[in-house]
Parts: sequence; C-alpha cells; structure tokens
Amino acid sequence: MRWTLLDVPARFGNKGCHKRHSGAKVSLSGLLQLGISTVIFLLAATAAKQWGLAPSLGKIVVTLALYSLGNLIMLRLIREFGMSVSFSLSAVIQLVSVNAVALVFFGERVNALQATGIVLAVAAVALIMLGPYLQTRL
Repeated sequence: MRWTLLDVPARFGNKGCHKRHSGAKVSLSGLLQLGISTVIFLLAATAAKQWGLAPSLGKIVVTLALYSLGNLIMLRLIREFGMSVSFSLSAVIQLVSVNAVALVFFGERVNALQATGIVLAVAAVALIMLGPYLQTRL
C-alpha cells in the first residue's frame, strides 16, 4: 500500500491533528508570549556570544537556561496556534532581531551576499507564513 506525507498523522495516532490549527488566529496573549520568548532568545543569543568571546561554565549554564525557557514558551505557543504558525513567526522575528543585535551592539558586519541572504530568508519565512492566507484570496 502506498502512502504520502499526508497520511503520517493518521498512521501515528494523530488523526485530525494537522487540521486543528488551520484557522488559528494569533491572539494578544499569544503575541505577548511570542514577544517574551523573543526577548529570552535574544538574551540567550547574547549570552552565547559572550560565552564565545570568553568561555566559562557560568555563561554556558545561563545560555542553556535561557534557551530552555524560551523553548518552553514556544511549546505553549505550538499547542495554542500550531507548529507552522508558531515557529514561522518566531523564526522571522528572531532572524531580524538577532541580526540587529549582532550588527548594532556587537559591531558585526555582513557582506552584500550575506545581507541578500538575510533579506531572502525573511522573505521566505514571510511567504511560508502568508502562503495559506494569500492562496485562499487569489
């Protein structure tokens, strides 16, 4: 018997799971949680940069604790809004904010090709996120 990726949820006991969040809208509390997780992930990325500059046990423990806390919040968002919406929003917000911190506060530089890649990555995540909404309107 042939099956496709669309059959995977049913095969593993998650019948209907992929349909549960298809119309989920991001609420104010969801946006607040997303903002909090973004701040936590920014602090974790900053701690990771500090560890990279001068490694120590304390810095790596703080970094791991912050990433763990951010991921716990993401688990809540996944449950509420679904995996695609939660991770897509988080990815694009983190991509922009982490690059802003790296460029502004740490003085890192990117060349034109890298900057183009960052812009294309933001556009790709935006298209993934908006795809279902734009497709129904066309």
